[in-house]
Amino acid sequence: MEYSHEDGELVNQPIGYWTWAANKTLMAYARGRLAAIGITQPQWWVLHQALHSENGVTREEVISAHRANLDVGAGLAPDLDLLVERKLLVSEADGRLRITDEGRALHQRAAETQQASRRQVHTDISDEEYLITLKVLQRMMRNAGGDVSPD
Repeated sequence: MEYSHEDGELVNQPIGYWTWAANKTLMAYARGRLAAIGITQPQWWVLHQALHSENGVTREEVISAHRANLDVGAGLAPDLDLLVERKLLVSEADGRLRITDEGRALHQRAAETQQASRRQVHTDISDEEYLITLKVLQRMMRNAGGDVSPD
């Protein structure tokens, strides 16, 4: 594999730049793959949450659950409306959103797309390398005063 710099130079590169560049690249890749099947990443998150909620979810529950999720939060309202409009979710009289059969089918297709995307992105990267990368990033975040505790 060719890298951007020799090791001696790469070790002095700013982590902030590389994490930003990685995030930008990987988000565009994942979102592009989902867009190709007619769904946005936030819509995928909503369908996933509705699918795994036995009694459906309220708009407030969805927005609250994703408030810190990559700065989406209240911006999910138009996605919720569109999912209902597309009949992927149905809004019941009790105000809860439930996934429809069409929503389940698209969710399944999106899940398969996400799994294929993960396989592509992880090509030639062992689970051990991936785990080390995440642990190093979390240590750096903690060193910078960040919170890496699970939600």
